Amino acid sequence: MAQQSAQKSSTRPWILALLLFLFGGGFAGGGVYLLSLGGTSYYLVGGILVLLSAVQLWRGKPSALWLYVLFSAFTLFWAIYEAGFDGWSLAPRLLIPAGFGVWMALPWIKRWLYPNPGEGQVPSGARACLTLSVAAVVVILGAALKPLDEPAAFPSAVNFPVDAKLTGSEEGEWKHFGNTLAGTRFSPLTQINIDNVDQLKPAWTYRTGVVQEGETSPLQSVPLMVNNSLYLCTQTNIVISLDPETGEERWRYDPKVDPTGASVVTTCRGVAYSETPVSTVCPKRIIAATFDARLIAVNADTGGLCPDFGNNGQVDLKRGMGQVDAGFYYASSAPTIVRGNVILGGWIADNVQVEPPSGVIRAFDAVTGAFSWAWDLGRPGYHAEPAPGEVYTRGTPNSWAPMSGDEELGMVYLPTGNATPDHWGGHRTKEMDEFSSSVVALDAETGELRWHYQTVHHDLWDYDVASQPTLIDVEIDGERVPALVQPTKQGQTFLLDRRNGKLLADVEERPVSHDAAPGDWMSPTQPFSTELPTFSTETLAEKDMWGITPFDQMWCRIQFKKMRYEGPFTPIGTDRMTLIYPGVGGGMNYGGVSVDPERGVMLVNSLHVGTRIRLVPREEMAEDDGKEHKFHLSGAPMTGTPYALYWDTFISPLLIPCNEPPYGLMSAVDLNSRKLLWSVRLGTARDSGLFKTGLGVPIKMGMPNFGGSMTTRGGLVFIGASHERALRAFDIRTGKEVWKARLKAGAHATPMTYISPTSGRQFVVTIAGGHRTLQSPLGDYVQAFAIPESAN
Repeated sequence: MAQQSAQKSSTRPWILALLLFLFGGGFAGGGVYLLSLGGTSYYLVGGILVLLSAVQLWRGKPSALWLYVLFSAFTLFWAIYEAGFDGWSLAPRLLIPAGFGVWMALPWIKRWLYPNPGEGQVPSGARACLTLSVAAVVVILGAALKPLDEPAAFPSAVNFPVDAKLTGSEEGEWKHFGNTLAGTRFSPLTQINIDNVDQLKPAWTYRTGVVQEGETSPLQSVPLMVNNSLYLCTQTNIVISLDPETGEERWRYDPKVDPTGASVVTTCRGVAYSETPVSTVCPKRIIAATFDARLIAVNADTGGLCPDFGNNGQVDLKRGMGQVDAGFYYASSAPTIVRGNVILGGWIADNVQVEPPSGVIRAFDAVTGAFSWAWDLGRPGYHAEPAPGEVYTRGTPNSWAPMSGDEELGMVYLPTGNATPDHWGGHRTKEMDEFSSSVVALDAETGELRWHYQTVHHDLWDYDVASQPTLIDVEIDGERVPALVQPTKQGQTFLLDRRNGKLLADVEERPVSHDAAPGDWMSPTQPFSTELPTFSTETLAEKDMWGITPFDQMWCRIQFKKMRYEGPFTPIGTDRMTLIYPGVGGGMNYGGVSVDPERGVMLVNSLHVGTRIRLVPREEMAEDDGKEHKFHLSGAPMTGTPYALYWDTFISPLLIPCNEPPYGLMSAVDLNSRKLLWSVRLGTARDSGLFKTGLGVPIKMGMPNFGGSMTTRGGLVFIGASHERALRAFDIRTGKEVWKARLKAGAHATPMTYISPTSGRQFVVTIAGGHRTLQSPLGDYVQAFAIPESAN
């Protein structure tokens, strides 16, 4: 009677019981579905144990604790079995169950379950609950705090003289998009170095005044510093000149483009600089391309159009292209100038229709703007403009990423995309397939093909080559070999002899699934780079799904099991979603890689997030006008094919990627030994959170990233790129973060550096423009950093 009266006087823990009931019910219900898909039985078994514990807790039975102890022990062993001792993998599996375990062990819960312990009842179940909960937290913390792998020995200088065309200007200019025409993104400057980088402070900030609140309209320009000026372009193609010492605007030229059209991306990633001593009117000029398909030359000193270039400073890039609707064609990357020719390709609207404007590569004289040559896949060997009434071959693979060049060899190196639509290729010609998703070397003076190498056969995954080819000399059998390294979206890098395109690192043709959608075909093999380290190429499994909580992790597991996924190059079909991993963003994207040519070290930032894709038959779209409208809004109607396209990023309902972190890595590779030197997580979760919120928690998670790195002789690697609004510097030898600055927005272009002619100080400049795809608010900031003069 005493026990019953004591129990009646205790407060029933109804909130905890209800939460456990919901927790267990959700686990069991989702677990049944997951098990029916061939997934783990953990959620069903664990859910039943929690449900029974909730019922017994409501009834005031001590067995509630022991049932929860059983669940906790089961969870702990299952988590370690699946995830090993990785802190990020263990956290969503253990933290919430551990929290409930602590709650179950609290005094008022014990008083409810053991109202009269004096009669010999000992609350050992409570101690067991608490012990297992603490053990789970200790396991997570221990895994999170385990030391990082020691970096490999950093290589000494290469055994041959390094050409200045790879290192850049000793005078401190940044003359090309990648500093050098070779695209190394390396600076020989040492004023800012490992010993003093911690003294780097904000120097000035400039705002362009251009922020477009559309779907994706990011400021991503990489400034040039030449002619004692900084030159950059906005996403509306306004060309701006700044004082490199103060950031003060000197002039701006607005070509007054209309940014609307088929493209949801309007950006300008850079401009080119040219000196033309034969011209008396405009000897120094900035050459840029516009969203409405014009090539313009602007006086670098005054900001006015150069009247001796083209038609009063402009060349019509729509000439010979036939019908070009607004936004279907434009050059998003900086033009490349090799042997006096301005060479450029263009961005073509993806997945809208077959036979969009041509992906033709063209060259124009840097002095006069006169047409020089064209490389048109539909007219092999013919490099003139189309005859009257004809057009460049429509729908051919394009080249939208930055190009590089070698003046000595007289070659321009261009990365190509695939013929649109990206995810169905039944209409593609032999020439389209031969040169898509490749790196191509052309004669810079004639446009004649020198060589090409294909990184994906009959690409159906949007694995267009998005990164600038980077030129570097490597040592092979004691000899210096002029090489080219090509990063790709599939997380692989290919090392080629830039003279002839021959492989310098092993590549293996491996069998892949190849049952394509009706009307299309797939290559039975794909090239895999086997000698160089690869990134984002691991094959995912159900256990690799992640979440902030056990529930969104379970949701991601269910979606994973529902999709078709057989590793890299999984076929895309109509019956269910296909998982593409790495996703359509990479791997490595437009940021490319930087290299230290004096050590032969390549710096790689990589993205590790998946994409879901399904082909939608026309008849299915026709059943629902609203559905068809949705697909047209998505920009993927694929008109002219049997299908439309549905795609999205593989994220949870909480808007977190479904695969476990890291989502972004920064890595160093020795290109001579072909070894990985170090790899670290890039970016923290400070500006991330549930439902696009910024929680301000600087946990080093490794965040999704777009952008590139810059490397210096001072032993530093600078990079923004991640979702976090930060610019970082790493020690190139170890991967240790040695400096970080807070930015006004995310930095998704390559940082650059130079010596100011005014003060002789070295500056580091980055564009903080944000990125909608990364859920990073847009900005219009140019931010500069330098060591204060008082510190020198």
